[in-house]
Amino acid sequence: MHEDRERCIRAVQAKDDRFDGWFFTAVRTTRIYCRPSCPAVPPKPENMTFYPSAAAAQAAGYRACKRCRPDTSPGSPEWNVRADAVARAMRLIGEGVVDREGVTGLATRLGYSTRQIERQLKEELGAGPLALARAQRAQTARILIETSALSMSDIAYGAGFSSIRTFNDTVQEVFALSPSELRRRATRTQAAATPGVITLRLPFRRPLTPDNLFGHLVATAVPGVEEWRDGSYRRTLRLPYGHGVVSLAPRPDHISCRLALTDQRDLQVAIARCRRMLDLDADPVAVDEQLSRDPQMAELVAKAPGRRVPRTVDGDEFAVRAVLGQQVSTAAARTHAGRLVTAYGSKVEDPFGGGLTHLFPDMGTLAGLDPAALAMPQSRRTTLTTLIAALAAGEVDLGGGSDWARAREQLAALPGIGPWTVEVVAMRGLGDPDAFLASDLGVRKAAGALGLPAAPAALTRHAAVWQPWRAYAVQYLWATDDHPINLMPQE
Repeated sequence: MHEDRERCIRAVQAKDDRFDGWFFTAVRTTRIYCRPSCPAVPPKPENMTFYPSAAAAQAAGYRACKRCRPDTSPGSPEWNVRADAVARAMRLIGEGVVDREGVTGLATRLGYSTRQIERQLKEELGAGPLALARAQRAQTARILIETSALSMSDIAYGAGFSSIRTFNDTVQEVFALSPSELRRRATRTQAAATPGVITLRLPFRRPLTPDNLFGHLVATAVPGVEEWRDGSYRRTLRLPYGHGVVSLAPRPDHISCRLALTDQRDLQVAIARCRRMLDLDADPVAVDEQLSRDPQMAELVAKAPGRRVPRTVDGDEFAVRAVLGQQVSTAAARTHAGRLVTAYGSKVEDPFGGGLTHLFPDMGTLAGLDPAALAMPQSRRTTLTTLIAALAAGEVDLGGGSDWARAREQLAALPGIGPWTVEVVAMRGLGDPDAFLASDLGVRKAAGALGLPAAPAALTRHAAVWQPWRAYAVQYLWATDDHPINLMPQE
């Protein structure tokens, strides 16, 4: 996108927020960079330079605009659409892998050499993995400075900086303000921070229809791990350094997010996982335009544009839950999952005084479960225990940097995991926007009611016109039913 100069100029002059996160505008005369929708008077075209990432703009010597705060833009939708090495690397960087494991760890996870990864990222994003991770640390630092009462030394540590001096220098360089100045500016415009709680706004590209998004998460919520309370979807999070509890509530122009973490170093990972779960980096205009080319889908899209795919914070967890839900009702699947959580999940305190009591158990712990204790047919017990063993041993990779095609092959090779389970894990666990549940009863019923083919093979052929957004087509088809997964939760 950033290489199409004329298109970028038009977006900046129109202050079009649909392109926020797609590219960044650097102004040569002021040495600042902005999001396309910056409310300031657009600069002259001859003074504009376009970069594919905030890190690239920072590396070129530009600082972030204090008015439009480009570091808070939605992420590029490309990283959720693509499954190549660059997209997988960006998802892993968002998960904090470079901070925890270095560039070598990133390359190892992707199966490439460090030189190959650095070259590919620089060619496409104008910055290598260290620069991209540095930009992410700066953003995390800013959030902590503005929304918490933590000391600056604690913030530097929590944001992943190696020293206070590096923290101070980076914040000054990126934002043209010292950490103390950033905090003073924030306290003039924001409410006082609640001790131990980080409150922030998660931006998204409009439009967004939250009904099926929050409805699905709440209708399938595992007791003790997830709940709907006081207008918010809430859940516990297992994180690299500790755990957290998050409350997420839809607002007209953002998602309100309240986070309580046991270790501040997990902030960026927690934000990335929440954004991924709510599919906030999607490009709804591109999705809806493609789906609307099919006359039968156009009416559904027009009724509620901007539907998102409800995803997950943990691919392994979702795969286990998908198997627990095979051929049973939503209520039965919740019951099975709740029993696993009670028996094997780690207990936690709910800092907001709600009903969250456990973390969903990790695969290493579940590998020791007693199959005889599972109230399900023997065949499904075998499927579940085989899946858990494969996940615990790393034989199936459903993480942020996984290869979607390879993950499908690994899942399909396990006993009892057929096309429906593979595709639902690909859609909600891996985040593949083109995953398609052709054999799903709800999808087939909705398709038939619209005059579309209902047989899986014929429907798959017809769905070619929806590519590469078939997972979103599934959401629109499901939404024709009055099942609770499609309805905004009520108190």
